[in-house]
Amino acid sequence: MTYDGFTEAQLAARLRVSRCLVLGRVTSTLDLVHELAAEGAPAGTVVLADEQVAGRGQRGRRWHSPPGTGIWLGYLVRSWGAAGGGVLSLRVGLSVVAALADLGVETLLKWPNDVMLGGRKVAGILCEARTGMEGTARETVPTAWVAVGIGLNVRGSVPAEVAETAAVIADVKPAVTRVDVLECLVSRLHALAQDSVLTAAERAAYDRCDWLAGRRIREPVKGRAEGIDEDGALLVATARGRRRVMAGSVVAA
Repeated sequence: MTYDGFTEAQLAARLRVSRCLVLGRVTSTLDLVHELAAEGAPAGTVVLADEQVAGRGQRGRRWHSPPGTGIWLGYLVRSWGAAGGGVLSLRVGLSVVAALADLGVETLLKWPNDVMLGGRKVAGILCEARTGMEGTARETVPTAWVAVGIGLNVRGSVPAEVAETAAVIADVKPAVTRVDVLECLVSRLHALAQDSVLTAAERAAYDRCDWLAGRRIREPVKGRAEGIDEDGALLVATARGRRRVMAGSVVAA
């Protein structure tokens, strides 16, 4: 199986990963990362699929993943320190925004895990933590990992039912390839910080690409978005004062 003309070995070398699994049609790359992690795969393992038939996003929503059109990526994080899932998801989102900026594609980050291009969603992120046991029949040890899933629309058309809300990179940079994006992105995933809270530099980077900044929102609480704090919580000015929102889907007013 090749990926845009590259073999697994060639991609692994270009992306500087110890293992890169390329598959044609899968249920979800997240599922495969979990399976590989339970079998002892090293941190930084990459799973790429040409098509997902059961790709998922936040709160179990389906992510449209037709063949040949986008990056359906699973990435294994082995040790993420004390960082919670929300902090990790935001760090991955900032990595996606920075990688696309390197390619001349300016995007914004919509809390907690959507990447926006021209007001429409071009990428989504989902982080799933799991625990398991590793070792031999004689000795096993507990282990933990996070499967990071990234779905990014690169080329082709989007399904009619999401055409008003979804975008593709080719809308603004038709020459950009999937491998171009991966080369800019995966190196950033390797360098994800392990701190339990977002640094001042990370919060400043978020402020520069905050799609929600100053917007009125209806859900998960009514108010005006005012950025994030060091824990990755969304700050919302409401009629009863500032609220911290740790999870949920944002609906703009």
